[in-house]
Amino acid sequence: MNHLLASVQPPWHISFQGDRTLMVTLDASVSVKNGRRCGYVAQALRRAAIRGVVDVVPSFNAIAVHYQPRLFGSSTTFKRLASDVARIVNETGDNPPDTPTQTLDIPVCYGGEEGPDLAHVAQHCGLSEEDVIALHSGTPLYVFMLGFAPGAAYMGMMDERLDIGRRDTPRTALPQGAVAIANRQTIIYPNPSPGGWHVIGTTPTRLFFPEQDPPTLIAPDQTVRFVPITQPEFQALQQDTLNT
Repeated sequence: MNHLLASVQPPWHISFQGDRTLMVTLDASVSVKNGRRCGYVAQALRRAAIRGVVDVVPSFNAIAVHYQPRLFGSSTTFKRLASDVARIVNETGDNPPDTPTQTLDIPVCYGGEEGPDLAHVAQHCGLSEEDVIALHSGTPLYVFMLGFAPGAAYMGMMDERLDIGRRDTPRTALPQGAVAIANRQTIIYPNPSPGGWHVIGTTPTRLFFPEQDPPTLIAPDQTVRFVPITQPEFQALQQDTLNT
């Protein structure tokens, strides 16, 4: 089927992923600029309401267009679908409008039992623990995508001074709300789960609501600002969460 896409040229391209998905890859690099463009293209594709398309999912540098052939109309073909997607990507241009995204404030209790890797991160980066907290909470981070687990948002890019890889040995269990960093990105574990990133804090905020629509607090193309809180404040907010 790839011959159907021969007319699509760099700097972006479309490829088939199995028989139910078109993948629009914009760029090989991971940056907020590419993430914002993915979010913008995804919005345009949703608004277009192309017949047969059932979901549009942005990520760091690509957009997955999920479709169901059984929903195609009599005039829809794979070639027509790819052509419609390509046209919309072209129309969005390389630079999305500089419009503000919704910013969510997420409280975080850093260090101690809630952030067991904070001291290690500080040592690795040649910073104090206070510096790590200030850098992590000082600038809102862009939400590239949800993945790994329901409601788990990948956010970046953090200050270059917080550049650290994943842990050598992943943990087999992390608590709900663990705030962790790696590769200049941040993730919040929405439910208890294994994890290989460095945990520098924990939030009492609940992120995943399977009984609601939408079921996630955080969505792609938003920004998140982390707000430091004390241990007593964390315990009080955590108790409020348990009571709701």
